[in-house]
Amino acid sequence: MSTADQTSSEPAVEGFSGADTSDIAAMSYEQARSELVETVGRLEAGGAGLEESLALWERGEALADRCEQWLAGARQKLDEVRARAGAGDGPSAQGD
Repeated sequence: MSTADQTSSEPAVEGFSGADTSDIAAMSYEQARSELVETVGRLEAGGAGLEESLALWERGEALADRCEQWLAGARQKLDEVRARAGAGDGPSAQGD
């Protein structure tokens, strides 16, 4: 079977089960970022086999997504606070 014939449900590497990412959804930003830094370091250091490297990559992607979720939530909260502050404040409240 060619690569083009593979469905998305088939693993790209035979026998590769992927990384366990079930714990990432409960991580704080700091936890996810810290583990992401460690994971990137392990990948950059090399020495891991293909299957381990793929698992590290997959986990790193999930960690990066979790960090982005936290950052997007923080941006949204800041935007909401700014919008409320801007709606209630006139020019004199800003020091004009």
